[in-house]
Amino acid sequence: MPTALISVYDKTGIIPLAQSLIQKGWTLLATGGTLQVLKAHPLPVTEVSSFTGYPECFEGRVKTLHPKVHGGLLFDRQKKQHAEDAQRLGIEAIDLVVVNLYPFEATIQKPGVRFEEAIEQIDIGGPSMIRSAAKNHASVTVLTQPSQYELFLKALEQDQWGETQRRQCAQEAFNHTAHYDRVIADWIASSATTAPSLSLPPKLQLNLIQHQSLRYGENPHQEGAYYQPISGSTHGLAQTHQLQGKELSFNNLLDMEACGRLIESFQTPACVIVKHNNPCGVSLGPDVDTAFDRALACDSISSFGGIVAFNQPVTGTLAQKMIENFWEVIMAPSFSPEALAIFQSKTSLRLMQIQLPWSSAESLDIRSVSGGYLVQDLDRSEVVTADWVIKVEGKSPRPSDEDLNLAQTVAKSVKSNAIVLVKNGQTVGIGAGQMSRIEAVRIACEKAGPCAEGSVLGSDAFFPFPDGVEWAASLGVRSFIHPGGSLRDAEVIAAAQRLGVWLFTTGIRHFRH
Repeated sequence: MPTALISVYDKTGIIPLAQSLIQKGWTLLATGGTLQVLKAHPLPVTEVSSFTGYPECFEGRVKTLHPKVHGGLLFDRQKKQHAEDAQRLGIEAIDLVVVNLYPFEATIQKPGVRFEEAIEQIDIGGPSMIRSAAKNHASVTVLTQPSQYELFLKALEQDQWGETQRRQCAQEAFNHTAHYDRVIADWIASSATTAPSLSLPPKLQLNLIQHQSLRYGENPHQEGAYYQPISGSTHGLAQTHQLQGKELSFNNLLDMEACGRLIESFQTPACVIVKHNNPCGVSLGPDVDTAFDRALACDSISSFGGIVAFNQPVTGTLAQKMIENFWEVIMAPSFSPEALAIFQSKTSLRLMQIQLPWSSAESLDIRSVSGGYLVQDLDRSEVVTADWVIKVEGKSPRPSDEDLNLAQTVAKSVKSNAIVLVKNGQTVGIGAGQMSRIEAVRIACEKAGPCAEGSVLGSDAFFPFPDGVEWAASLGVRSFIHPGGSLRDAEVIAAAQRLGVWLFTTGIRHFRH
């Protein structure tokens, strides 16, 4: 007669499972609350302490940590020595373990949870039984999720439950306990009373689950999928809600991330347009309708087929303007009923409701490389204009703080080498991803055309030579911002003085490769 040990916190589906096992002739063992639920129905069940001959102790901290439990799970049924030891010690085989764990993760997410309360939700006996059963999956089945019960019973009924299925359950079990332990370890680290010596963890484990299978990756010949943390996430792509449109693609998700990181930088109404992971138009305005017009004006050609993000609701008036162009995705905190009705005419257009702020303080930038990963914290560093160093005072009026800040904020989000021209609260020219800075300057100025006159130029890194300043100034740019720190800073300063333009240094670089 096979034996099952059932000890679950989440009792979903446990009664139908127990009833089916009893009908098939199984013996049931149980502990604590599970025992009481089974008895209440009533079902024949033996308390684990009666099975082991040893009572629960230490307020239930020790229930199943006993040789009769772990011996019954672990002994190899195929080895004569194991069978003899089991007989000599009076250890009976346990063939099935049904266990899910104390809700540690849910506990630590409760506001104001005490340290002592969280500690008591660290399950010890449960993971121990799961690991014992999973190790010996050649003979023992371990079920850790209610979703597994029906499949198990159906296969058992059809005599199709074997080692292949038990191995799959073992894999899921080890994933389950690995995630559980990772959450505990991270929580203990975050609860430390002393500051960690390193801002990045010495060990980094990525516990991910496939959230969405994509049609393909960046190109049709590549496979693609979107993964999220098993524990869930309260920020970024994980908290977007698709209101209409086609399935999102790999490239859509990349561009949405670029949009989200930039749009969260602005407190006043703003619009960001991204194409191929680079901003091609960014603007502030008295409202998002105006901000959209101004962002589109920066580069209406490149914006075609781009992704647009707003930091305020989209109105019907704005929606009516937007349907005149082709967009892949429109992102906003909300859409008015009028806007939703208008966008319905564009059935392929993806509307995404987003939450701001987009990223969290704990977010890391993780990139895969052959043989490992590169990890850094997000580029959140900002130096306010009041702390910038004025290297040269220009002959024209000092540019507004709004334009100065906008130029540097957008430059942080443009692929290096990055040059951003801003005028009156909107970008007018962007040069991205060039191998030389002078080429990025030329592209930005060419995009700006006549709007370069009187504009502010922001650079993600220092000018290595004065040629970038000289070229832009010849086309009417009157203010320049860069980190400084070049061996030729003196030459750049001298050029700015000769040309009569403003030159600010921030002291902080913003490469984005």
